[in-house]
Amino acid sequence: MTPALRVVAPGLLTTVQDAGRPHAMASGVPPGGAMDRFAYQAGNLLVGNDRGAAALECTLRGPRLVALRACLVAITGADLEPRVSGRPVPMWSVFALEEGDELAFGARRLGARAYVAVDGGIAADRWLGSVSTNLMVGRGGMQGRALIAGDVISTGEQKTRTIPGRGLAEAMRPAYADRTLHAVAGPHTSRDSLFDATFQVSPDSNRMGYRLDGRRLEASGDEVLSFGLVAGAVQLPSGGRPILLMADHQTAGGYPVIAVVASASMPVAAQLAPGDEVRFVETTVEKALAMRAAQRSALDSLTS
Repeated sequence: MTPALRVVAPGLLTTVQDAGRPHAMASGVPPGGAMDRFAYQAGNLLVGNDRGAAALECTLRGPRLVALRACLVAITGADLEPRVSGRPVPMWSVFALEEGDELAFGARRLGARAYVAVDGGIAADRWLGSVSTNLMVGRGGMQGRALIAGDVISTGEQKTRTIPGRGLAEAMRPAYADRTLHAVAGPHTSRDSLFDATFQVSPDSNRMGYRLDGRRLEASGDEVLSFGLVAGAVQLPSGGRPILLMADHQTAGGYPVIAVVASASMPVAAQLAPGDEVRFVETTVEKALAMRAAQRSALDSLTS
């Protein structure tokens, strides 16, 4: 491990995340990991890491970091106005930090979560096969917590050479400005359609799930037994406020699931912040698979 960055200011909520712990769900452990899997993987591939290497997830307000060595960095996901020693740097593109350079962020311009990928991948505490930070149990990442001032972030050895300026074309990135989520009808039904209304992300939302304010929906039928859940499931509790499950979702639950957001729309969902409006559009399984294939193709273009 090599020290690479020192935290001057941690931002609002900056954590170490990787691909999570899906293999531990059978034991009741939330999968966790990066909320925006596309942006997270793209950042890693841009700097020459394995797509599952650990990176920083910055929420709403980014950190201030000082480079302890020369390194290559890519910032993807939300546009939080990144700059190096006061100079703007491009999103979705590789740039170099020299020892002593300061990476900082300004105003939130688009999205909610930015990813900072560093060549070599971030080295951190591992728990159940993953270094993703699980804040609920205080495991993984930097001692199971968000970054604090004074933390030193170390990295592993870079595996693949890359060059500054390498980027991902805008046409291949998720359309974060279009807050429309494509979803497949769920196994349970509602007397009111999820697809005919606009909702607002409640302040009572987090990495586990988003509570959605707006039209109150009413589930039809009897209560259901608890069953397995996935990120993107839209639950409907008795109060009628839908809940969109996100990365840290519980592994099982008994609320009706009236829709499941397509995996290709989850990067857009990950970039929603409290107060943002969102709407759902019904799609088919076939179209959802085609959308996912297009995203995989965009990521694969970074490996060639």
